[in-house]
Amino acid sequence: MGARAGGSRTGRQGTRRLPEEGEELALSAQLPAVSAVEARLAERGVTLPGVVPPLAAYVPAVISGNLVYTSGQLPLIDGKLPASGKVGAADGGVDAETATALAATCAVNALAAIKSQIGDLDRITRIVKVVGFVASDPSFTGQPGVVNGASELLGAVLGDAGVHARSAVGVAVLPLDSPVEVEVIAEFT
Repeated sequence: MGARAGGSRTGRQGTRRLPEEGEELALSAQLPAVSAVEARLAERGVTLPGVVPPLAAYVPAVISGNLVYTSGQLPLIDGKLPASGKVGAADGGVDAETATALAATCAVNALAAIKSQIGDLDRITRIVKVVGFVASDPSFTGQPGVVNGASELLGAVLGDAGVHARSAVGVAVLPLDSPVEVEVIAEFT
């Protein structure tokens, strides 16, 4: 329950004490700390988004022991896909460079899902495995290069802890006609 208009200077339980005249606010105690991982994302011009809501009957991430498993993350930005279709398709599909950038977006969304479970991305001690799915034209064989978008982002923001095992799999189609989907398994303390 918040303070009434005008506030309370008494500090009673359930109300917030307003500073006395001339008293300084301790802003550092009121602002959430930004993790080193989020600071490195910011250096790349990336702000960690909220968790992408599930599209069906699943949760974005679960913890088992000291591991966080994410569900497949699409490159959704503000609830929308920036591109759709098969990678490498001659008839207006998604080019490999765009798909690589979308894979990085998937990794950012995976980090948001991980943060929702462990609270602080600095608790990640290792990205154990990344699995990337690329909706591919039958002639396209550059899936590893596309999934590098996710791998390189994780390495850049997590350093040695971002080095991982990986699979890059070409598939016929992905949910919402997404060009790429990424799953992450992360170890944490």
